Amino acid sequence: MIAATHLKTERLTLRPIAAEDLDAFRAYCLSDRTQFVGGPTDSIRAFEKFAAMAGHWPLRGFGRYVIDLDGHGIGHAGPMQLDDNDVPELTWSLWSKDVEGQGYATEAVLCILDHVLNDLRWTDLIARVHHDNVASLAVARRANGMLDTQAAAPDWLPQSVTFRFFQEAA
Repeated sequence: MIAATHLKTERLTLRPIAAEDLDAFRAYCLSDRTQFVGGPTDSIRAFEKFAAMAGHWPLRGFGRYVIDLDGHGIGHAGPMQLDDNDVPELTWSLWSKDVEGQGYATEAVLCILDHVLNDLRWTDLIARVHHDNVASLAVARRANGMLDTQAAAPDWLPQSVTFRFFQEAA
């Protein structure tokens, strides 16, 4: 089943990535904000990641949304699946420190989880979080992620822990 391309919360619109988001995304990729996800990186790699986010949707039928606040992209959140054999992974990032601490990431993640688990009826979704990323660990816990102590960290993020997300019992 194909995911909805737009979702709404009380404060946010979750929408596809657009060309006007590139400058904010590039600034995020070049900043220390990416320290827990393999960055900072350079402009070329930032553009590659941006293009991959856009291309994921037509290839998989789902992907990461831009977290839009009042007409401006402030981050991204949503599932990605880079390998056909892997379980989709839920990711989230706010692009600027200015928007931290206001619950935007949690609000976006909860909305996306409701859509993929309840509307699309996905049964398996994970999130990998660097064990020192206090803010993202808190988002995973607020979203009712269950820590999977048996999951091995991937080579590309060896200091991560894995959370699993499940449908709520009816």
